[in-house]
Amino acid sequence: MIMNSIFDFARALLLNFPLLVALLAMLIAQTIKIAYYFFKEGDLDIMHFFEAGGMPSAHSAMVTALTVSIGLFIGWGSSALAVALVVSLVVMYDAMGVRRAASKQANILNKLVEDFYGGAKADREKLKEIMGHSPLEVFAGAVLGILVALLFHVIFNIYAL
Repeated sequence: MIMNSIFDFARALLLNFPLLVALLAMLIAQTIKIAYYFFKEGDLDIMHFFEAGGMPSAHSAMVTALTVSIGLFIGWGSSALAVALVVSLVVMYDAMGVRRAASKQANILNKLVEDFYGGAKADREKLKEIMGHSPLEVFAGAVLGILVALLFHVIFNIYAL
C-alpha cells in the first residue's frame, strides 16, 4: 500500500507539466551560462553550471516558466497562477535587490581584506561575490522562461493530439 502511494506520488510529479517546464528552464539557463561565459571569457568552465548568479538568471527562468506554464495549463484566472506570479515577482526582486547587494558587499569586503594583508599569502577564504543578478540578467532569465514554457506548451499540445 505504501509502495503504491510512493509510485503514485512519483508519477504525479513526472506528469506535472508546469513543474517539469520550470525545472527544464532552470537547466537550460544553467547550461547557457557555460556557453555565455565561454564566449565572454574564452574559458570553458563547466562549474558555471553549478553557480548562482550570472547570465541568464536561472531563478528568473524557472519561476517565469512555472508561472506561464500554470497560466497555459491550468488557466490565467486560477489561484495557482496568482501564487506563482507573486512568488515569481518576489524571487526576481530578491535576485536584483538583496542578493545583488550581498554580492557588492562581498566584493568590498574581499578588497578590504586584500588591502589589509597586502600581497602576503594568508590563510583566508574569499567571500563569494557572484550571488545576485543585474536587471538585464533577470530580464534575460524571464524571457528564457517564457520561451521555454511556450515552446513546450506547443510541443505538448502537438503530441497530445
